[in-house]
Amino acid sequence: MSGDGFSLPVSIGGFVHQEQNNTNPNPKSNPVKKKRNLPGNPDPDAEVIALSPKTLMATNRFICEICNKGFQRDQNLQLHRRGHNLPWKLKQRNNKEPVKKKVYICPEKTCVHHDPSRALGDLTGIKKHFSRKHGEKKWKCEKCSKKYAVQSDWKAHSKTCGTREYKCDCGTLFSRKDSFITHRAFCDALAEESARFSSVAGAATNLNFRNDVVNLPIGFG
Repeated sequence: MSGDGFSLPVSIGGFVHQEQNNTNPNPKSNPVKKKRNLPGNPDPDAEVIALSPKTLMATNRFICEICNKGFQRDQNLQLHRRGHNLPWKLKQRNNKEPVKKKVYICPEKTCVHHDPSRALGDLTGIKKHFSRKHGEKKWKCEKCSKKYAVQSDWKAHSKTCGTREYKCDCGTLFSRKDSFITHRAFCDALAEESARFSSVAGAATNLNFRNDVVNLPIGFG
């Protein structure tokens, strides 16, 4: 046989058998599932910045010498100084120099975002992350007593808390749709189980009654 890919018919017991090549000329390759990017997967060339919890959460790093008002960034302080007719200067970026990206790691050593490979690329984002996961929940909703560590989260919740109500057939009220859906699925399953149990119990009672009738002594009707 030649190795050029052709096959010859072979006679077996009077029948002609044609050898077939099992290779698929157009095989369908399995599509490679794209992995979801995990939060905090920065550029490896970015500058990794590690701030202490006190420095990260400080709200008055830059103080005005006139009114003692504090600012998180020096740029904001410089803009504020104009209102006092004080000398001010904003940092000018040099377009020729490439701006190096900065990423921030979580100060909590046990946190997954403490690893530089999982650092967050936004200062505001790392502040909110640290507050939500490792900070004190000092903002409390007056309606449902739910607590938040970030003021913006508390404000967003307060706007909708109590305005949207979802009522289950069992009478339970929910202000959040996701909690209502979770409860409703459980409540429906419980109702189906109760109905199934009632039908089985009713059938068993009916069967026992028939057996009692059949087993009555002669003379009882």
